[in-house]
Amino acid sequence: MTSHCFTSSRIRDLNDRFRHNITSGQWMLTRGMADKGAEFVSQAVHRVRDFYTFTEGDDPYGEHDFGSFDLAGERLFWKIDYYDPSLSYGSDAPDDADATCRVLTIMLASEY
Repeated sequence: MTSHCFTSSRIRDLNDRFRHNITSGQWMLTRGMADKGAEFVSQAVHRVRDFYTFTEGDDPYGEHDFGSFDLAGERLFWKIDYYDPSLSYGSDAPDDADATCRVLTIMLASEY
């Protein structure tokens, strides 16, 4: 097993845990998502938490850091980005939970 595979596996595990538990990081919504209302946002959050339809095109490294799906006639994207704990810079170690703050953004595809 190469170190990249090990790192990708560790990042995937941390990303999945973050998505399922909505802990140890931040969730963000774009303005377009917020404008859709609380029920739409709630449904989108549940879909992201339960998402497992990863494709090689969207998830080439197997890290479970991006997904897309349709909800109520809208195409949605979600993406996890990795920052240092102060949220000032990108994280150099996304496989280290103590050195990385995960930020998940849900957006309308039209906002991308």
